[in-house]
Amino acid sequence: MIELKGITKSFANTQVLGPIDLDIPAGETTVLIGPSGCGKSTLLRIMIGLIPPDTGAARFEGTIVNPETSLTIRRKMGYVIQEGGLFPHLTAHGNVTLMARHLGWPSARVEKKVDELAALTQFPQDGLDRYPAQLSGGQRQRVSLMRALMLDPHVLLFDEPLGALDPMIRADLQNDLKQIFQTLKKTVVMVTHDIGEAGFLGDRLVLLRHGQVVQKGTIHDLVNKPEDPFVTSFINAQRSPLETLQA
Repeated sequence: MIELKGITKSFANTQVLGPIDLDIPAGETTVLIGPSGCGKSTLLRIMIGLIPPDTGAARFEGTIVNPETSLTIRRKMGYVIQEGGLFPHLTAHGNVTLMARHLGWPSARVEKKVDELAALTQFPQDGLDRYPAQLSGGQRQRVSLMRALMLDPHVLLFDEPLGALDPMIRADLQNDLKQIFQTLKKTVVMVTHDIGEAGFLGDRLVLLRHGQVVQKGTIHDLVNKPEDPFVTSFINAQRSPLETLQA
């Protein structure tokens, strides 16, 4: 689905990525994980064409992502960022339907899709006329997910979508996201620094450090077959309070 070859990226003479070779398989959830500043979000933005790599190439379904192709490619990708990134002057309904209305979808088609997405994401119908400031953090993320799904994208990209939520709401959304991923069978790429979240949602994890891939595999591979001491250190650094009490 997505292919990255020889990707590097620097900002202000500091190299933040690469070189990286990475393939994202279709129909699976791939989670990019690692400490802050390791290049996770930068890599995601290269995939969607928001920033160009310095060297190498990103391909989506065989097409190189560049300024000439990025607009068409973005319409095949759903993108969800932390805190939703909703337009504050639009209602939830207005945010969800923005691109569909821009593309001239008939109103009946738009409303049918909104009803389907509200049911899928368990978003209340009476919340569609509210503005983002009138919604809870969890509701804003559900609206952002609905917006990302509106055009029935081939792939979903999530950049720390649950990072700003409190633990109870975050756990509920993790459960809902996992069910949605299983229902839709979409290709998903998610960025997180939380190994528990990565293991719960991801079919495959890609652990990054200093802009390079340290290890790829399932959560069981990383826990039981670490390929570098950093893998174990990263996992052990994320002990839960219960594990700390039991230690």
